[in-house]
Amino acid sequence: MRALVLMLSLLTQSTAVTGADTTSLIAGVFNPARLAPDFSLRGSDDTDLKLSRYRGKVVLLAFGYTSCTAVCPITLSVLAQAHKKLAEAAGELQVVYITVDPERDDAERMRKYLTAFDPSFVGGTGTPSQLATVRAAYGISVSDKMPIPGGYALSHSSYVYLIDRGGSLRALMPYGHGADDFAHDVRLLLKQ
Repeated sequence: MRALVLMLSLLTQSTAVTGADTTSLIAGVFNPARLAPDFSLRGSDDTDLKLSRYRGKVVLLAFGYTSCTAVCPITLSVLAQAHKKLAEAAGELQVVYITVDPERDDAERMRKYLTAFDPSFVGGTGTPSQLATVRAAYGISVSDKMPIPGGYALSHSSYVYLIDRGGSLRALMPYGHGADDFAHDVRLLLKQ
C-alpha cells in the first residue's frame, strides 16, 4: 500500500516532464519521469524476461492473470487493438504482461493465453516471492483468493504503465481507456 501511495504521489496530470513533450498524453503523467524498476522473471517465450531487454521500444506493462474472466481479457484485447492501430510502428511497441497468479500461470499457459490476443505479447511469471517484489516495485495490489465455483478469483490493480524507449516510467493509463487512447500515447512516446 505504501508503494501505491508513493506511486500515486508521483503521478500527476502535469505536462512538465523534464526533457520530453508530454503535453498531449492522455494517460496520467509521472512528473518527474523515473527509471522503471527492472526485474528478472521467466518469460512466456521461454527466456529470461527483463524489462531492460526492451530498451529502444515503448513498453506497455500490465499485471493480471490468465484465469480472469473480466478485466484482464478486456485490457489485453484493447492493447491488441492498439497494437494493430500502430500499423508499421507496431514493431516499436512491446506489451509485457506480468501474472499476479503464479500458482496457475506458468510460462506455457501464459504463452497460449497471450498468443490468443497477439503473438508478440510477452508474459512474465516466477515464484510468489519474485512476483511480490515486482508488484511492490510497481505499487500493484492483489487480494487474497476469493472462492468461486471451480476455483478462485483474484482482485488486483488494473492499470497499464507506459514506459519510454529509455526505460523511464512516463505515464499510467487506468482501466477503461480504449485502444485509440493507447495508440495515441504510444505514438507520442515513439516520436521522442
